[in-house]
Amino acid sequence: MSKTLIRGAKVLGGEPQDVLIGGAVVEAVGRNLSAEGAEVVEADGKVLLPGLVDLHTHLREPGREDSETVLTGTRAAAGGGYTSVFAMANTFPVADTAGVVEQVWRLGQESGYCDVQPIGAVTVGLEGAKLAELGAMHESAAGVTVFSDDGKCVHDAVIMRRALEYVKAFGGVVAQHAQEPRLTEGAQMNEGVVSAELGLGGWPAVAEESIIARDVLLAEHVGSRVHICHLSTAGSVEIVRWAKSRGIDVTAEVTPHHLLLTDELVRSYNPVYKVNPPLRTERDVMALREALADGTIDIVATDHAPHPHEDKDCEWAAAAMGMVGLETALSVVQATMVDTGLLDWAGVADRMSFKPAQIGQATGHGRPVSAGEPANLTLVEEAYRGRVDPAGFASRSRNTPYEGRELPGRVTHTWLRGKATLVDGKLT
Repeated sequence: MSKTLIRGAKVLGGEPQDVLIGGAVVEAVGRNLSAEGAEVVEADGKVLLPGLVDLHTHLREPGREDSETVLTGTRAAAGGGYTSVFAMANTFPVADTAGVVEQVWRLGQESGYCDVQPIGAVTVGLEGAKLAELGAMHESAAGVTVFSDDGKCVHDAVIMRRALEYVKAFGGVVAQHAQEPRLTEGAQMNEGVVSAELGLGGWPAVAEESIIARDVLLAEHVGSRVHICHLSTAGSVEIVRWAKSRGIDVTAEVTPHHLLLTDELVRSYNPVYKVNPPLRTERDVMALREALADGTIDIVATDHAPHPHEDKDCEWAAAAMGMVGLETALSVVQATMVDTGLLDWAGVADRMSFKPAQIGQATGHGRPVSAGEPANLTLVEEAYRGRVDPAGFASRSRNTPYEGRELPGRVTHTWLRGKATLVDGKLT
């Protein structure tokens, strides 16, 4: 059995300790550990976290392998410190049957870089008209527990109610892309001062907030669980806060880019900043950070959305929406939440590992760094500062909004069940 001794790591940002990995599990955590023949990783000054879990990733396979594949996406995930990702259903064909979700799950098994849990579509073809095979996907080898039409909103209240009722039977959750379609027809960016000055179609905050308000009330009515994808406005925060105060079973996520970037960047007309939901105002960004800190927003999810060069290197109106995020997420969270004093590293572990694993029922992930637990771990050099260079990404796509921007921290090592997938910043 191979052994690895991580020496002097700050576990969850605490006092330095040694962590001994034996096979697929953590064997011991303590001071001055030793193990004959173990590979030693010197981790002085570095932070050891449980492997990160991303509840919102687009891996594009099957159908858009020009953007990403399960292999390239999971390599990017390992590089960013992730040991488990949930793959969204908007593939070609759509992941709305047991056959497609099993295909994605098996591709993840073959990649070996991180666990891939498919998310099933809520409706057939993401068309919002008829429920997909929710039960069959749950009973499949993929064991789907999260369902979403992400990219599109389940806008019909009756369909949404039926989905919530259906998944309640097996403890599943519906993850809603909150976007009232009639309010966002022709929308190109956040509706506000900047959109008015630029003459671009505005995407009002109420398009998101109205769907969230409806869905938390539906979840309360049927006694089911709802998860809000990529929450982006101050008003949405208040609705979720109110819902939680009533005891409604709602969770919510925020993306790294909505914690850092604002709609002022759209003045450049650079399509790299075109995303769904759109970048919002500075007021929204500050509200999102505070809500993540106080637990109103439960988790950080990347919404990693790779696109080929030609889909972004074009005029703004024609450009695809989305940004890659797996390889920069932890650095952005450090910049916006840790370095600002809003979260400590234990809080980061909670928002990026423990809670997303809990919401998605990712068995073996989001576990404490302690003896007997699965050795799904990531080591972070928090003192590092460097400029983002997408040429070095493992992702097949390069549509990052952070190119050339200096960000703190970098992942140096990732272990999946004791096997190193990243060593000294290089994929194995």
